Amino acid sequence: MTDRHIVAMGGGGFSEDDTGLDRFVTDLTGAANPRVCFVPTASGDAASYVAHFEDACVSRGWVPSVLTLFERRVADIGAFLGEQDVIYVGGGNTANMLAIWRHHGVDTALRAAWDAGVVLCGVSAGANCWFEASSTDSYGIGRADALGDGLGFLSGSFCPHYHGEPERRPGLHRLIGTGELPDAIACDDFAAVHFSGTQLVEAVASDPRAGAYRVTRSGGEAVEAHLPVRAL
Repeated sequence: MTDRHIVAMGGGGFSEDDTGLDRFVTDLTGAANPRVCFVPTASGDAASYVAHFEDACVSRGWVPSVLTLFERRVADIGAFLGEQDVIYVGGGNTANMLAIWRHHGVDTALRAAWDAGVVLCGVSAGANCWFEASSTDSYGIGRADALGDGLGFLSGSFCPHYHGEPERRPGLHRLIGTGELPDAIACDDFAAVHFSGTQLVEAVASDPRAGAYRVTRSGGEAVEAHLPVRAL
């Protein structure tokens, strides 16, 4: 059976000059010069974000490509994504990204690529998307709202930037406690969780201060537990 990997980052990666998490992702491919496709939909295909990705590819030895949708240049998205070793989804507005993806059929193309063994990863919105639900600031910066229409490749919900932004942790606890979100995994900036298929394999971090957590509902309250984290 084809190996299927998803790496969900709380923050970090090339946008933060973080080679540790990026190397962890590309090592999963076994390729010396992996083909990495950046999907910047959540940022509105921001040119500066794409340029940062392309610059990072030079030092990392990646073979880059970019899937833009606001000015779409790829006719057959399924075939394009299926040719990659890694699909790397950037941060930004999760809700807008998912809506745009569904209009262009990116959701089904991502599922087919994952089933074929392409490594899926992403940061912030690019981590939220793989789960059934997430805690998001898509409806206003500094807020924490429940978003229940993720791709659902992974069960439960996800929260990025857990200790990095003031509202993330208390907001997630509120949403879990009220039942607005299902049980969650939360990651700090520079921490990530790795799934093989739909099973959590481990949490990793490129910064020793970064943590990963499981937040569950018990008796109408959120209960937080640290996940073991392997330093990269």
